Amino acid sequence: MADKQFSIPDYVVFGLMLMISAGIGVFYACTGGKQKTTQEFLMADRKMYVIPAAMSLLASFMSAITLLGTPAEIYVFGTQYWMIGPSYLLVVPVAAHIFIPIFYKLKVTSAYEYLELRFSKGVRLLGSMVFSLQMILYMSIVLYAPSLALNAVTGLNVWVSVLSVGIVCTFYTSLGGMKAVMWTDTFQVCMMFAGLFAVLIQGSIEIGGFGRAWEIARESGRIEFWNFDPDPTVRHTVWSLVFGGFFTWLAIYGVNQAQVQRALTLPSLRHAQIALWINLPGLFLLLSLTAMCGILIYAHYKDCDPIITKKIMARDQLLPLFVMDMLAWLPGLPGLFVACLFSGALSTISSGLNSLSAVMVTDLIQPYICKGMSDERATVASKFVALTYGAIMIGLTYVASQLGGVLQAALALFGMIGGPLLGLFTLGVFFPCANWQGAYAGMLSGLGLTFLVGIGAQVYKPIVPKMPVSVAGCPTTNVTSTFLNSSLSTLSYSVANATSTVAAMVPEEERPAIAKLYSLSYMWYSGFAVLVVVTIGLIVSAIFGGRRGEEVDARLIYPVFDKVLWCLPESWLEKLRCRVDHDGKFDEKHQEDNKGNSLLNGLPASGSQISIETSM
Repeated sequence: MADKQFSIPDYVVFGLMLMISAGIGVFYACTGGKQKTTQEFLMADRKMYVIPAAMSLLASFMSAITLLGTPAEIYVFGTQYWMIGPSYLLVVPVAAHIFIPIFYKLKVTSAYEYLELRFSKGVRLLGSMVFSLQMILYMSIVLYAPSLALNAVTGLNVWVSVLSVGIVCTFYTSLGGMKAVMWTDTFQVCMMFAGLFAVLIQGSIEIGGFGRAWEIARESGRIEFWNFDPDPTVRHTVWSLVFGGFFTWLAIYGVNQAQVQRALTLPSLRHAQIALWINLPGLFLLLSLTAMCGILIYAHYKDCDPIITKKIMARDQLLPLFVMDMLAWLPGLPGLFVACLFSGALSTISSGLNSLSAVMVTDLIQPYICKGMSDERATVASKFVALTYGAIMIGLTYVASQLGGVLQAALALFGMIGGPLLGLFTLGVFFPCANWQGAYAGMLSGLGLTFLVGIGAQVYKPIVPKMPVSVAGCPTTNVTSTFLNSSLSTLSYSVANATSTVAAMVPEEERPAIAKLYSLSYMWYSGFAVLVVVTIGLIVSAIFGGRRGEEVDARLIYPVFDKVLWCLPESWLEKLRCRVDHDGKFDEKHQEDNKGNSLLNGLPASGSQISIETSM
């Protein structure tokens, strides 16, 4: 444990952050409609402002794991990970102009309502349950990871931070609903940037300028951006980060309930698209700030690696250690950093709780448990579900702390589950011939194969070379370490798919042939899952006769050929559309005309009827 401890001003700053977050929840519970309807509690009455929506979109999945993991990634492996930034340029237009318009024109509350309209009730339930599993596991680890890291470095008790943050977050989410979540996200994004700028500025001053830190990192070989190796087993390359990162982040921004729900709180599709585009520079800025912090950390510890010297036990403690070394001289600054770190956790957890509440009430309770439930009772149920999930999250955090390596393996579930869900929506949106049999087969196959690859990677860990580190400048030793021996037991932390594993590597000569499959870079997991789901889904759909285009409402399908190959003759386009009539069904005027429709209150009454397959 580090010698420096939290001071009273640090606790005051951290406590103020929690009090302000809770206060926002109380404010929105006592104003407006007082969260008495599901539309207000879950959807902010669909009247939210663009800026808080954009900030909430940014905060929802830029969690404490990102704040801790990105600097550690740069310190250990170099700057190649920074190249995930260009993938955002691909993700935002696809999410904003393909997926979000489909959800928006249907006026759904749960993104998985689309799956019922497109396939069947059973497929909808499968999608919503897989999402629920994904989020509850992810939230538990998002809460526990920063608590554990800070405990080792600052002495802040793990369970004090877990319980205080978990209870406050559950409180304001269940009390203030979506409005409280989005406005606290806005406040927490400001806290995140304030903390990162404080670390970056003070760290640069202490080292003699960021330019000097960059030069130190360059001399060690850590500055690398243009690795174009086409091998999909190489952990990070331009291809895996840009195109693999595209699928990873599209699974979040395009079809994840937490993100879709935020976009649907805005009063028009145009507002939702603007919010997504505003979110883009925020993603770049947050990525760059955390990466720059990683360069500063290396420059500071270049001659005395704190992991080898046992000053810390894991790489995700590097940033907290750096903060205590650099900022502890000024009381309150470490507290600002902790507020920054837990703001990342709070924003993710509150978004998760609200989206889980929407999914549980809309996809399970109303259709299956309490049919005909009044809106007033549904609102009460939504608040109770948020409270329940909050308690489960805190409970799983305790269990996770006792499971050791299983905790780190659970982080990989987020990437392995998000890809198959993206594949399922891709199958529905782009392929009119796909039916419910194909949807089931594709989804289950995608989950099975990605879990096989992901779990196999934990057993036969890919051997990844690390950048050199040294202890030559430490006060008590003159030993220098270049590359750590790969046979040592190591703690490996992966940033973009939030994966941590503790295991001894199996020597390469003892690996079976199938271990090569397990060596697939985690950045390709989502893309691999989409390929599996779509391929298996189309094959099985064809075996069961497929689905005729006339049976599918055009509002459920994106007219990709009309948009991309618009210059082809109409007779060709008609065949490519699989007989789906897109005429007038996808333009913005049509969507605005149907702005008041809700699939919870009946099918939209414009043009053709939406055909729902009654089979499971």
